[in-house]
Amino acid sequence: MASLSSLFTPHPLKPLTPKFLPTRTRISTRPKSTPISAVYNPIPAKDRLISAVSYFLPFFNGIQYGRFLFTQYPSLALPFQPILPILSFYRSIPYASFVTFFALYLGIARNESLNQYTRFNALQAVMLDVLLVLPMLIQRIFSPGQSGLGLQFTVWMHNGLFVFVVGCFVYGLVACILGKTPYLPFVTEAANRQM
Repeated sequence: MASLSSLFTPHPLKPLTPKFLPTRTRISTRPKSTPISAVYNPIPAKDRLISAVSYFLPFFNGIQYGRFLFTQYPSLALPFQPILPILSFYRSIPYASFVTFFALYLGIARNESLNQYTRFNALQAVMLDVLLVLPMLIQRIFSPGQSGLGLQFTVWMHNGLFVFVVGCFVYGLVACILGKTPYLPFVTEAANRQM
């Protein structure tokens, strides 16, 4: 062990720094160069269009939940007036919802030759459509009645579902047109498990 006097004894060839202090190391402020990949793969317009159109299935099947809102606020129905001819044509075809559901699921969501973006959005639309069937089944099992608390609960459920469906439709449609992936609450996780 060195004595205390030897720690501070200057050496003719060494600088005058005590041995217990750390020596300075040169820190480079220049960042390490890593190759940056600027690859931008935009979603083709065809895939964006197919993805956007797939969100019409849950929208057409979920617009029925807005009947209480449309009755209470007739001006709320005005934005939906332009699509009423398409909706009435869709509803006039027997089993249109059933055929569209399986066409979307088997033809797009399970089609390995299509882009994953398109398949994911189609699967999200199918999952959203499946979720819309559950409240209708619950309503048929537990008949709410014509008045009272059961009817009030049904009105609240329908209004909430309608707002949720329209919000998901608008968000999914806009995101698909822009080429972004929409992440819908409760639906994305189910779609990811199916991919």
